[in-house]
Amino acid sequence: MRRILLQGAIWLSSFLMKATLIVLFIFISTASYGQYHFSGKINTELKEGKVYLSTIDDYRKISGVYGEQILKMTNPDSLGFFSFSDNNLPSQNRMYRIHVDTCTDEEQTVNHFTGHCANSKEILFIANNTDTLSFPYSFDNEMFCRIVSNNDKSQMFLKIDSLKHEMRFAFGTYRSEANRSLNTKKWFKTLQNYGEKLNEPLAELYIYSFLSDRTNDLHEYYLEDVKTNTYYENLLTRLKEQYPEAPYTKQYEAELKADEFVVNGDKSIPWWIYFLGVFAALSILGNFYFIGKWRRLNKASKSIEALSKQEQRVMELILEDKTNKEIADALFVSVSTVKTHINNLYKKMNVASREELKKLHNK
Repeated sequence: MRRILLQGAIWLSSFLMKATLIVLFIFISTASYGQYHFSGKINTELKEGKVYLSTIDDYRKISGVYGEQILKMTNPDSLGFFSFSDNNLPSQNRMYRIHVDTCTDEEQTVNHFTGHCANSKEILFIANNTDTLSFPYSFDNEMFCRIVSNNDKSQMFLKIDSLKHEMRFAFGTYRSEANRSLNTKKWFKTLQNYGEKLNEPLAELYIYSFLSDRTNDLHEYYLEDVKTNTYYENLLTRLKEQYPEAPYTKQYEAELKADEFVVNGDKSIPWWIYFLGVFAALSILGNFYFIGKWRRLNKASKSIEALSKQEQRVMELILEDKTNKEIADALFVSVSTVKTHINNLYKKMNVASREELKKLHNK
């Protein structure tokens, strides 16, 4: 009898050792190659629905039902349990959503048109390709209220949602302009500071998508804050450092630049733009000057052509600073004849004195 028990103990010990080695091998293989596993349970009234796993590439579509984001679909078992497992997610943290939907295929076309569906319940989380997550019932048997994960970043969205719930309660306590103004500043900074302390840019981006949402009361305060607060540029730096290839990093950068342009204007005009502006102005002024000079010369040329040969000779002598008597001697005419030529010359050249005639000629 003792011999049988001893053999049984040896066999059991050998079996447990082999089983341990197998489990250890599977664990090491999974850790080496990466494989996620997300599992949970849904409420009885929703177990006839379908469960979807979605990736969030656009943080303006964090909450809701969007067909282009769906990665996988599964049907829960008779008890409401579901799971997703594969090896095709990014190795870095990303934003994901699991939602259960009781809409039929025909109803989805209408109900999901705006991205929000009354027949859907969701949970948002952060994960990567090596994470194991479960979504157990809460203490009061509510689904999608808890996350158990080997990734300490996975529950951050739930914590932020809890803080947002407190904020909504504070706003709803007394609906006055004074209360709204006071709570806007308080909760805006509370959420922003809380996100920064989490040391996870994706969590900060989740908060940012809420604070900057054009449909809520905080958006006006956000536009004022973005004028002077360096937080937003710092967040962009953190996103580029940790998630340079993530689509929402580029999305955030584009949105931030657009908002900064709206509230501040473009203060970063390159120096060569100013150079081109000055060059263009000088070019225009130069054109006016030369065109004006050309017109005056053209007019003077036509006037000279209208002079008689004797008047042209008188004009040449005037330009040589000859007196009327010197002109008369040079042309072998009387001084009175010279004066007559000068009067005719002035009329044709549209001048009134020798000085004006000289200025016209010098131009």
